[in-house]
Amino acid sequence: MVESKTITPSGLDPNDDAPELTEEWFARGALYINGKLIRRGRPLGSGSRELVSLRLDKEALAIFKATGPGWQGRINDTLKRSAKRLAAK
Repeated sequence: MVESKTITPSGLDPNDDAPELTEEWFARGALYINGKLIRRGRPLGSGSRELVSLRLDKEALAIFKATGPGWQGRINDTLKRSAKRLAAK
């Protein structure tokens, strides 16, 4: 019968299951200031926008992209102005 052997990387104690507390481990932890959780990463959205999939003409899209960063916001502004004109009719 073949005996199963547990392979442990050298230098580790197989009886010790606690992780090593390194600076990296602490850096990934939650950050509290005055009892308030400080969120990391991208801030939450305002909730006033909705993610949609939209097909646009290549020419129209190229014109907006050529105006540089913020082109998506400019498309949004253009659509809002157009929607207001339509609603006023």
